[in-house]
Amino acid sequence: MNKEILKDINVLYVEDEEDVREFTSKTISTIVNSVITAKNGKEGLDKFLENKDINLILTDINMPKMGGLEMCAEIRKVDNEVPIVITSAHSDPDFLKKAIDVKVSAYAMKPIDLYHLLESMIKAVEPIFLRKKLEHINLTLENKVEEAIRQTKSILDAQDNMVILTDLENPIDANKKFFEFFQVDSLEAFLNKYNSIQEVFKKDNSLSNKKIFEETNNWITKLSQLNEIDRTVKIENKNGEDRIFTINIDDYEQKGEHYVISFTDITELKEKSNLLEYQANHDQLTGLFNRQKFNEIFNKEIKRERRYENNLSLIIFDIDNFKNFNDDFGHNIGDEVLKVISKVVLNNIREHDTVARWGGEEFLVLLPQTDEMGAKNVAEKIRTAIEEYENEIIPRQITASFGVTRLKKDDDEISILRKADEALYKAKAEGKNRVIVN
Repeated sequence: MNKEILKDINVLYVEDEEDVREFTSKTISTIVNSVITAKNGKEGLDKFLENKDINLILTDINMPKMGGLEMCAEIRKVDNEVPIVITSAHSDPDFLKKAIDVKVSAYAMKPIDLYHLLESMIKAVEPIFLRKKLEHINLTLENKVEEAIRQTKSILDAQDNMVILTDLENPIDANKKFFEFFQVDSLEAFLNKYNSIQEVFKKDNSLSNKKIFEETNNWITKLSQLNEIDRTVKIENKNGEDRIFTINIDDYEQKGEHYVISFTDITELKEKSNLLEYQANHDQLTGLFNRQKFNEIFNKEIKRERRYENNLSLIIFDIDNFKNFNDDFGHNIGDEVLKVISKVVLNNIREHDTVARWGGEEFLVLLPQTDEMGAKNVAEKIRTAIEEYENEIIPRQITASFGVTRLKKDDDEISILRKADEALYKAKAEGKNRVIVN
């Protein structure tokens, strides 16, 4: 861990817990140049605007008056480059996604592990440290002499991130971390193994599209045109594992000729973000969409139907006599019934249909481009599959009742749900285990 790069930085530390703020600020003040503290996001924003020499922000997420991410979003309006490190105990399920949106450089878990915190701070300031060092020795790649080469190599190898120096077409140099990642001992060996830098970037729909690099040799310019949140690539490491990197591009001479490009590994951050986003949108027991996510999709599908008039139908159903499963066999069996229902439904709908657990033993199925008869057929298919399901874990036959309706001209989310619910109520009243269309 290269602590040397922290000695000249000025840190703004924002934390609402007084004992944590005092202990942590006192500790890191022995390593950095100075620490300015604030007890909430509002105070932190004011102090950032008052102190132009702050070059690292360390902030908690959940705070009174203004949260850490809200503060960072305001800071980004006036400074798009200052590194940000967040601390969090993961109490907010979507904070990681928001953190990426405001270009957080690194994060540290709470309770704070000081070693991990320092490591995160180093990772955050490395790109700026590298640029300043290169500016300090006034490196010009066209005329570099032996001493400049030695100094450049020393600076590059001190970085924890992978770093390359390049012009618009060809890499010129790289650091030790880069060579270790690709298991080569020189740039020449790398280019013998791969035709170009961009060849190692894997195509992934959720990351930067590989076409960006295939359509032009000038991939740096193309990548620079992306929003920073989209400037991510996936690269396979020596163990065959995919790692996700954000790319920082610095035209350090300001001539559009030579660039310092650093790759920061955010695999864990991205994975945690994806996991928390999944948890926020899905029912924990069944894995189906929850009510919140269903409402989001429902609203979009209604707008799409209004525009294209392709029909949109809704099925609501619940398990008949579900309370008896819990009373007679216990809640564990009740949970198994809910899981079974979820699998049966997923096996009997199309890929672009949406199913959600609406609450308790009640489920919704949204069917785009489907009229009432089509929806009734789907409901009958699901009803029959549930009725015929047999498994030794489930001690009794399961049945369900269904209400079906279609979005009409004057309907909205509330009215179509009400119509479907009325049909379900009628199915229950007429003897259960049946489908009623309203």
